Amino acid sequence: MNQPPPITEPPPARPEDPRGETPPPPPRLPRPRPPAGPSRDRPLLNVALLLATIGTTTWVGAEMHHPTTEPPPLLWHGLWRGLSYSITVLTILGVHELGHYWACRHYRVDASLPYFLPAPVLIGTLGAFIRMRQPIATKRMLFDIGVAGPLAGFAVAVPAVFVGVGLSEVAPAADPADAADGPSLTLGMPLLFQFAVRTIWGAVPAGYSFDLHPVGFAAWVGLLATALNLFPIGQLDGGHISYAIFGGRSTIVTVAAAAALFALAFHSPSWIVWAVLMVVMLVAFGPRHPRTLDHDVPIDRTRLLVAACALVIFAVCFTPAPIRITGD
Repeated sequence: MNQPPPITEPPPARPEDPRGETPPPPPRLPRPRPPAGPSRDRPLLNVALLLATIGTTTWVGAEMHHPTTEPPPLLWHGLWRGLSYSITVLTILGVHELGHYWACRHYRVDASLPYFLPAPVLIGTLGAFIRMRQPIATKRMLFDIGVAGPLAGFAVAVPAVFVGVGLSEVAPAADPADAADGPSLTLGMPLLFQFAVRTIWGAVPAGYSFDLHPVGFAAWVGLLATALNLFPIGQLDGGHISYAIFGGRSTIVTVAAAAALFALAFHSPSWIVWAVLMVVMLVAFGPRHPRTLDHDVPIDRTRLLVAACALVIFAVCFTPAPIRITGD
């Protein structure tokens, strides 16, 4: 059966102004930006860098806990010690960067997946980072993205400290006569590490030293990395937090923190490399933090309390002399 075509109404006529002219159509609004996602990432590169960093940290972790004066350990034993260091330190660093990443995802800020940087020397890695591909619009977003990394990494580092200290040993100290063979390195203990040692082992008796387990050393590295990132300088996490709180006055904080870092370099040579990197960063990006749209709007009280917590985290992770050289 044929049905009659549906009755359609003519489109409404555009209103005319008193002069009889038809106004132009309203401008088309831009389409909302889709949420940030991994579509622009190259996950194969991220995975390749992660695997390479697992290799370098495992190698360094196995080598640093094997005295050269002793015969080589069994392969599985050295591999296990290396892996225990590698897994712990990369978990702390990785969770730190994932804290930034998920905060960016929450605010629809386009950011990359974490990139790990392998290094076959020192601690086995140069750290990890994410790339933010667009500027941060508000102080609230900047603060939350900046503080999310240190909070997340610290939450993993704390249990790692107590586990690593518990797995460590108190052994007789080396004979001072052995110092003639060359200088030795001693790690400076942050307040959190000192608290864990006294809680688990008590006071180390005279003539004994604390032999740190690879998990404990990885936790020590994680605490140091957290403290370094919380320095209120430039584009570091602490610099983002400082700008969110102080606005334009954060430049004064950056200059003061940089001066304090140079003073630390005179106090302990272990800060020299970090001081040089800070100079490079300040020359490349300048001491002033990029402005947000709400440059003159203060942040809320809740975030000020979180900033105070971040300051406490910095205090318990920081040590004035991370590495001390003893002997000739």
